[in-house]
Parts: sequence; C-alpha cells; structure tokens
Amino acid sequence: MRKSIKFILLFLFAVFILWFFGRNLNWQEVSESLRKANAFYITLAVLVICFGYLLRAFRWKVLLEPITETSLKELFATTTVGFAAVFFVGRAGEIVRPMWLPMRDKRVRPSSALVTLGLERIFDLAALICFFSVTLLFFDPPEASKRDYAVQYEYIKLLGNLMLAGVFVGFIGLFVYQKYSAPIIAWFERITDRKLVPRRIRRVFLSLLQQLAASLQILKSASELFRVIFWTISLWFSIALPTWFVILAFNLPFHISLAGAMFLMFWAAMGSLIPTPGGAAGAFHEITKRGLMFLGVEENDAAAISIVMHLVYFAPALIFGFYYLFHGDISIAKFRSLLSSEHAVEEIEEGEQKTENGKRKTENEERRIEGVAPQTEH
Repeated sequence: MRKSIKFILLFLFAVFILWFFGRNLNWQEVSESLRKANAFYITLAVLVICFGYLLRAFRWKVLLEPITETSLKELFATTTVGFAAVFFVGRAGEIVRPMWLPMRDKRVRPSSALVTLGLERIFDLAALICFFSVTLLFFDPPEASKRDYAVQYEYIKLLGNLMLAGVFVGFIGLFVYQKYSAPIIAWFERITDRKLVPRRIRRVFLSLLQQLAASLQILKSASELFRVIFWTISLWFSIALPTWFVILAFNLPFHISLAGAMFLMFWAAMGSLIPTPGGAAGAFHEITKRGLMFLGVEENDAAAISIVMHLVYFAPALIFGFYYLFHGDISIAKFRSLLSSEHAVEEIEEGEQKTENGKRKTENEERRIEGVAPQTEH
C-alpha cells in the first residue's frame, strides 16, 4: 500500500509538471516544429545513444573486475533493462540493475553490483560536472542571453566552479577510504554491534562497505583508473553528441555549438534525476526547455526539442529492455518485485546467502574429492 501511494503521488506530481510545462505553449506551433524535424539527425542521435549503453556495459565490467569476472552480454542486457525500469517508475527503478545482474550472472554478488552501481554514479556525476565546468570556460552564450540572463549566468559559472571543487574533495575522500578501509570498517563493526541495530541491516551495511573497499582497488591501479575514466568520458560524449544532433535536427535560425549542447546536457541530466515516472516526465521537459530558452531558442521550438530529446534518451532502452525482459528466464512477477526499493535489503541478503551457500557447497565437494570431511554450517 505504501509503495502504491508513493507511486501515485509521484505520478500526480509528473502530471502537474507536464501541465506546467505546456500551459503557455502554442501546441500548433510545437506540432509544426516537430513535423519539420530532420529524421536523419534524430536517427543518428538514437544510434549513438544505443552505442552509449554498450559503453556503460564496458565501464561496468571494468568496475567489477577487482571483485569478479562478468559477462559483457549480461551487463549490456542488465543496463538496458535497468533504464527501462527507470523510465516506468522513476529513479526507484535503479534498484533493478544490481538485483537483476546476479540473477543473470551467478558470479556476481548483489552487494558487488550495488556498490559498483554507486561508483558508476560517482564517476557519472564527476564527469558531468567536469564537462559542465570546462564548457563554461569557453562557452559563449548568445548576445540575447548575455543581456537577459547576465546575473543568472554569473551564478551558473559560480555554481560550476563550486561543484568542480566538490568533485576534487569527493575523490580525495574516496582515496582516503580506499587506503584506510580496514580500520574504518572495523570501527563501523564496533559501533553497530548493538542490540538497537538489526542484525540483518548491520550485515548488509558492512557487506556494502567491504564491497566498496574492494571495488575502490581500481584507484590503486593507474591503468584501471585510466580505463574507467576513458569509458566515462566516452559515455558522456555519446550523450553530448545526440543532444547536439537533436538540436541540429530542428534547423534553428542560429547555430548552437557542441559546447552549447554540453551546457544543455547538464540541465537535461539534472532534470532526469527528478524521481517521477516516465523517465522524469515533466521535470526533464521543463528544465531542458528552460536550458534551450537560455540559449536563445524560442519557447515552442524549445518544447518540441525537449520532447524529442526525452524520447531519444529513453526509447532505445525501452526497446532493448523489453527484448531482454521477455527473452530471459526471469518472471514478470520477479521483475515487478525488484521495482520496489523496499525489497532491496531482502534481495541483497537473499543473494548474499545463496552465494555463500554455493561457495560452501563447492568447497565441500572439493573436500570430498580430496578425502577431507566437509564443513558444516554454524
């Protein structure tokens, strides 16, 4: 019941934002703008976005390498299914990826998938902020924007610099945790060894800390860190280019550079973080529209571009996601269960227990072969 109420409230919030987005638009002009869009550029944008999902799978594989071997095919399938879930239920669908992968690839523990997904988000946010901050160094907004948004633009530059400083501080914190993870985890073990702390929650929390420490081993290796950074930069270029292609598809009366598209990409990404169903429906459209208007685009054209951009970002994931969902061996009921973040702890615990039981069974088999008495559970 609580989950249903939460979804309904988010859905109503999305409806409200969509109403806010379209309340002053001339929908006849928006439709005309949509009809004139160049299909070649839009198709090109979709193809690059599809390639971006493959880049995500490559990066996820690198992040998991310090912990376990994985299948690139399963990583790609899980990535697209996860983004399809995000489209349907909002950011709560993020939990599907770390829960889905261990069911497809038994070598991966749920906590490993969850922690590396967190690392993904850290690198994504860092890359997005760096793209945004560096773009502001040489991005020259239109004269109309300089005149109408002069004060706002100064605040935006300040925001970019502050966020860039935050990225450096955050990575220093990760390096410190990686170096001193053992005493930090031991300290958490002591302070959580209380009757007030549920045993199950404590076990999962400590497991996540241990998996985070293991996954941060990439910070020790210059080559692995370089690979993660390379795939992350490539990934965000694979999002910046489609953003630019969608803008070019509308043949605006003035040119918006790739730097302008990167500037817009930041605002579109921030809009996509709003936890409403439909892939941040409403919030994505409104924030992207405002970003385009800052670049000098007329409001109706900006609305049309934001609508197409939302479809380009999410439609490929829906196609791939449905394919892998209906051609896999995981039931729809299980998928629906994973869509609820309330089940995260139970699923992680269940997955960890199954993994440990599987390891214990393998060790016992090896001991039997060697003529040694098998271990028993305590």
